[in-house]
Amino acid sequence: MKVPFLNLRAHVDSLREPINAAIQSVLDATAFAGGPFVEKFEKEFATYCGGTYAAGVGNGTDALWLALLALGIGPGDEVITVPHTFIATAEAISLTGAKPVFVDITESTYTMDPALIEAAITPRTRAIMPVHLYGQPADMDPILAIARKHGLRVIEDACQAHGAQYRHRPAGSLADASGFSFYPGKNLGAFGEAGAVVSNHEDVIAKIKVLRDHGQPRKYVHSVVGWNARMDGIQGAVLSVKLAHLDAANDARRRHAARYAQLLGNVPALILPTEAAYARHIYHVYAVRCPQRDRVLQHMAERGVSCGIHYPVPLHLQEAYANLGLRQGTYPVSERCASEVLSLPMFPELTDAQILYVAEQLRAVLA
Repeated sequence: MKVPFLNLRAHVDSLREPINAAIQSVLDATAFAGGPFVEKFEKEFATYCGGTYAAGVGNGTDALWLALLALGIGPGDEVITVPHTFIATAEAISLTGAKPVFVDITESTYTMDPALIEAAITPRTRAIMPVHLYGQPADMDPILAIARKHGLRVIEDACQAHGAQYRHRPAGSLADASGFSFYPGKNLGAFGEAGAVVSNHEDVIAKIKVLRDHGQPRKYVHSVVGWNARMDGIQGAVLSVKLAHLDAANDARRRHAARYAQLLGNVPALILPTEAAYARHIYHVYAVRCPQRDRVLQHMAERGVSCGIHYPVPLHLQEAYANLGLRQGTYPVSERCASEVLSLPMFPELTDAQILYVAEQLRAVLA
């Protein structure tokens, strides 16, 4: 048996008829850049996330970057985030001219450790950007309390958390603004690149809508230097169709995670992901940890199982951030996780037979 890490075709096939109809509607209206289909999705997604407003943008990196800009983050500022994440988290901070300042993660959730935040705050700190990694929210209440105490803004990196919940509140509704990615492999994925910012602050979204369109509050009037970060009409239409099926897809992922846990729970060499007491995890990635991870990855591939690694090099050890002068050992939990994390196949259409085969092969390899 061969088990893919991700099967986008199966997901598309299950929604092909309504998606084709949605794309045809965009073609008939010739509403290709922004327009009514994007506006419709913005309203639907804001409601889904428990927010009041949303702005569709070109991708998840745009979402984080423009959210930071709209909240006034710029040159000379510092933004606290984590090193165990995709580089877009830190890139967005750097693109504003600010400096990313890292704090380590908790070993049980792989998200920001709130106990380490205050020690990282300096007179230049302006914001905190926790990452809801792998589909599990960071522990937001203590993070928000620290932010209030020090007068800091909070931006959720919710790029992997579409439909996740923190104490029964949706990811995307917990902070000053939240950035989402709709990269095709995400739980809510577009047919290409797309992203969105969600916020309960109308002025934040209004600023983002200007920034995403070359700094134009109206056509050919440019109040600021902006960027081309508009969402395409086809992406808005496709995302509206897929949003209606997101909860069912997330429920399937949660069932798959429970099945993996049942089959792999007694393997001594394996550390399984845990769902925090405060969270509804939506398992964008099902990341286990094991010794000799790279060899396990190779042997699983030889047995027909495609796995992944998220993320093998922490950001403070990336060449792109060598200027920060941070060495191996600075963030030990992130470094340990980066060397051990192995992502197993996870997508809604995964079958029980496939899950059973993955578990059997992983047990055999580890044995």
